[in-house]
Amino acid sequence: MIQGIFYARFFPQEGTKIVAQSPPGCIVPIAGNTNTKPPLFDFNVLQEYIIPRQAFCNRFITVADPEGKYSVLGFPVSIPSPRYYRNEFIFNFGVVVENDVDQVPYERVVRRLAMTFAEMEKQSGYLSQDVDAGDSRRPIESLLEIIKEDLNNYGECMIPVDDANTINMKLFPHHPTPPEVRGWHVPVAKMKFAEIVDPTWDLTLQRVIKHIDGVSDVRRIAFLSDVSLELTQLALRHLLYYDTILLLDMFFFGACYAPRPGIHDFVANVGGMVDECVNYVCVGANSSSGGGQGDDKAAAGGGSTGDEHGEGTSNSGSARGRSATTGHRVSNYMLIKLMTSFCVGKTVMEWLKGHMDAGFDVLRFIDVRRLVQFGVIKGCLYRVHKYVVSKQYLAALATGQARPVAGGDPLQKYTDGCHTFDQIITEQNLTDAEIMEKLKSFPAPAGDLTVVYR
Repeated sequence: MIQGIFYARFFPQEGTKIVAQSPPGCIVPIAGNTNTKPPLFDFNVLQEYIIPRQAFCNRFITVADPEGKYSVLGFPVSIPSPRYYRNEFIFNFGVVVENDVDQVPYERVVRRLAMTFAEMEKQSGYLSQDVDAGDSRRPIESLLEIIKEDLNNYGECMIPVDDANTINMKLFPHHPTPPEVRGWHVPVAKMKFAEIVDPTWDLTLQRVIKHIDGVSDVRRIAFLSDVSLELTQLALRHLLYYDTILLLDMFFFGACYAPRPGIHDFVANVGGMVDECVNYVCVGANSSSGGGQGDDKAAAGGGSTGDEHGEGTSNSGSARGRSATTGHRVSNYMLIKLMTSFCVGKTVMEWLKGHMDAGFDVLRFIDVRRLVQFGVIKGCLYRVHKYVVSKQYLAALATGQARPVAGGDPLQKYTDGCHTFDQIITEQNLTDAEIMEKLKSFPAPAGDLTVVYR
């Protein structure tokens, strides 16, 4: 949000002066007006940066006030011409924003203001000439006030300056460059695409969106939508840019997960996180895990198909299982126990077997995939990936002797410790067990291969 906007000008005798400001008194105090708030910063301290030296003119500059609370964004302009005293006219239109605000959208506003008024000055002397009583143009003070209010309230403005000029500006949000989308990633929707998609959308995007269910990996989505993998990755990256999806790892019962520091928030049920998890992961008529993208939105992330383990529930079973659930609802204590028992070196299958041996039929009450997905999305869990490392291959890479051999083992290029098993599974169409079997017959000296978990 814009805290203040101003127009500054350099006068040959008086030096730098604030000619107009909005709100009044935000940059320099107004003489005789005691109702205004104190200035946002000390103008005398930043004066030399508002109208800087010639080397810094005609370019965008940012200055932080000494207290570190506000930033002044400006574009000082110097117009050389013999019609001006000292043969140049120097001015600056600047905005003041809080220091922690993204400044990229406001940079375009400052540039547009500077360029627009520079052209108007060159054409008609708009800024240097005094306003006549019969002049139809608006005072700069009222222009700045309208610009500030419209940009803060509506994010855009369209203001007629005079009969021939209009200021049109809009604040566009800045999104960082999204990460690369790989074939083994699983996109998860963060909104209901069915409610916002329309026929004017890109055809490839419409095809791809239909198959974002929180389960299918990118390669499978490309196959189901009959779109090339490259175009599918491009479409998903476009959605990622606008923060409408997030990317997770493929879920396997043979994968390992471990707790992150965010698990403390889950244990403390910060913001009702455990209650949200119950509604997301519990299987049964009283739960909301009936599939669709709307259900996954409850976990801050997106589409999923229906329950993997069915909806049949029963109050039969061990006494511990009965006490841990109320009807179809798992108790908060049991859900916290399940979430905190993930650890490095224990696969999901081993984790599941441990709880079932202890007397709690997890599959009867919990969708395990959704539980893991919820933990990853909320920052409670992280995936422990598997990598294979060949000391011989690494030595060949270090000396530049590694060369692809025609008809050689296709797994060799993955043995540098930089490729996860998920990538091998996706690109080579192998299961985890098949990869391990192939590594046993890998043409390498005994003890050369090492499987690393990290």
